[in-house]
Amino acid sequence: MKKHNATKVSNPQLVLFNKPFDVLCQFTDNSTPRRATLADYIPIAGVYAAGRLDRDSEGLLLLTNCGKTQHRISDPMHKMAKTYWVQLEGDISDAALQQLSDGVPLNDGLTAPANAQRIPAPDIWPRQPPVRQRLNIPTCWISLTITEGRNRQVRRMTAAVGFPTLRLIRVQIGPWRLDNLAPGEYKQLSLT
Repeated sequence: MKKHNATKVSNPQLVLFNKPFDVLCQFTDNSTPRRATLADYIPIAGVYAAGRLDRDSEGLLLLTNCGKTQHRISDPMHKMAKTYWVQLEGDISDAALQQLSDGVPLNDGLTAPANAQRIPAPDIWPRQPPVRQRLNIPTCWISLTITEGRNRQVRRMTAAVGFPTLRLIRVQIGPWRLDNLAPGEYKQLSLT
């Protein structure tokens, strides 16, 4: 077995960031025109995202300069819980909530059981651009906590039970919460 020499980080830190809609979870973008990235919001050298959040999703993103912490947060083996507030098209049924809780069959297998429950519409910032809504189709909000990290998992789960996601906001990862961070704001924590 090959032994790796770990570089000790002198000041391990964690950055909690409220990622706005339409921002990439990386520090560079080579496309034309250039898209908004983490570099537009976080002027801290040496940190990198612990996991990811899709461009069309919002909310809590953790960044760190500590490889051990990054691994603990992002590796699916650790099953760190992630909680999302999800605005759905339609008024979700009890049967669909139960399906989300039990596990949903997707093209890459059955999802692990989740915690799914209806919630009142949260008091949150308006999204730019606004979420598309149809006058004759209601919307509702759920809180969904998962322990996996499959690609676009929450959106695929809600679509599979018949209620497409309109807006997706991650509010918690493990013990770390979004709390009162406004979109584009970040907070630094020391890990020592």
